[in-house]
Amino acid sequence: MIPALKRPIEEDLSQLARFLRSRGVVHRIAEEGTQQVVWAVDEADAQIIRALYQDGVPEVAEQAPAARRGATAWQRTLQHIPMTLGVLAITALVAVLSRLGSDASVLIPLTFTPVTPEGYLAAYPDMTQWWRLITPIFIHFGMLHLAFNALWYWELGRRIEIRSGSLFLLGVTLLFALVSNTSQWLFGAPGLFGGLSGVLYGLLGYCWLYQWLCPNVHFDLPKGVVVLMLVWLVLCLSGLVSMLGFGAIANAAHVGGLVIGGLAGLVAGGLQRQRQSG
Repeated sequence: MIPALKRPIEEDLSQLARFLRSRGVVHRIAEEGTQQVVWAVDEADAQIIRALYQDGVPEVAEQAPAARRGATAWQRTLQHIPMTLGVLAITALVAVLSRLGSDASVLIPLTFTPVTPEGYLAAYPDMTQWWRLITPIFIHFGMLHLAFNALWYWELGRRIEIRSGSLFLLGVTLLFALVSNTSQWLFGAPGLFGGLSGVLYGLLGYCWLYQWLCPNVHFDLPKGVVVLMLVWLVLCLSGLVSMLGFGAIANAAHVGGLVIGGLAGLVAGGLQRQRQSG
């Protein structure tokens, strides 16, 4: 568990405790010296506890119906990571409408370059259709492709959103999408491409190098995660993954995402470290 809140020993926190219990938020209040410390399971719950205390804890009965607890837990998740859930919802919707990338009529408005009257992808982007620079991230080909990317966006996106806010996550997602998609168009094999993986490598690079410069609980990824993702990147670059039947891999998007994400992490982590040392 992690400390979410510290208050003077004489302060009455019983109303906060009742509210947290009624909403199913696991916590513990312990006396440590001259303070009371409210402990939470993870940083997401800790953020909720701090926000409740700051905004004022509502009056609540000691117990609440189980169904109401479940609904509140879902609302709590929506409140704190709406951008993460929004990106995943759009991705899922596109996957359903396009039948996992098999319906060309759905994919055509989302491709990086438009389709010519002859039915081929154009050689260059149409800057009047600016959304195409971003929308390939929502295209996925197959359930494994979708599941892998969705799970990793959930894991990395929510960490950044909890740490830096929804608008920040939106900004880096758009930036990483733009750079990774453009990298794939410039340096990858010509043809249709899509997926969140370029953005994922951007988020990974951001968390990894930010944490290296300025450690914090949000970006403390298990050591094996970074190694696994980098090994996967090398295997994809080697061509082995495609040879094993996983299809064409957008390697340039992965590399472009990792580079821009790492640079962003270095800048943000460096600035935060400077602020803390000053």
